Amino acid sequence: MNISLSEREKKILNILTENQNQTVNSLSKVFNVSTVTIRSDLGSLEEKGVIVRMRGGAFPAYHPAILEGQKKMRSEKERIAKAAAAMIEDGDTVMINDGSTSSLIPRYLLGKRDIHIVTNSTLAFTYARINPALHLTLVGGEFRPSTEAIVGPMALRDIEEYHVKYAFLGTGGFSLETGLTTHLAEGAEIFKKMTEHAEQVITVTDSSKYGKNGFVKIFPLARMDRIITDKGLSKKIYEKLIESGLSVELV
Repeated sequence: MNISLSEREKKILNILTENQNQTVNSLSKVFNVSTVTIRSDLGSLEEKGVIVRMRGGAFPAYHPAILEGQKKMRSEKERIAKAAAAMIEDGDTVMINDGSTSSLIPRYLLGKRDIHIVTNSTLAFTYARINPALHLTLVGGEFRPSTEAIVGPMALRDIEEYHVKYAFLGTGGFSLETGLTTHLAEGAEIFKKMTEHAEQVITVTDSSKYGKNGFVKIFPLARMDRIITDKGLSKKIYEKLIESGLSVELV
């Protein structure tokens, strides 16, 4: 859902996230612009898929938790996703989970051909659907609005039907001591299943997640073939990761 928005569009989206009772008239007063201008902004936001219009106003198309997560470390997440996409070549097969960073990877695959993506992330549609060179398989199962994810037994069974070259997986937290963690057991199950069906497993996560411990433990870091994170990771921690034998790319 990381789409290019104007400054006013970002502010409108923030206001609607906090209070969905805003009307066109109230928004025009907040920004000191005409109702025609606000309707144009709302039309633009609707076309970009981030709001749903209703009579006299609008409301966000995504769960507040998704909107909040997309605000954090935005530029870092984009750099990480771009680095992950650079690994993918024409004809490759890929799995992507519902992480806020991993879901951005399709954005940077324009120009590449015959890429097949298997994912449980509905956010991945934002960019995959505008790229005709991508073949997107969305697994079945139960939809979770708070994570824009498809989860459950059906999703796990669907993943078993595929074998891919790369799995790019986001996580809620990581460290040498606790490994990879997440807040939801369903997300951990998807992570593990995708790991089983990929030749190489790459964790894509921003540096703010280091040292954070989610409720559910997934794997030790040693199970990953590579970690892509940003340069906000401290030199001391980076060196510890390298000394432990991990492959770490800072972007």
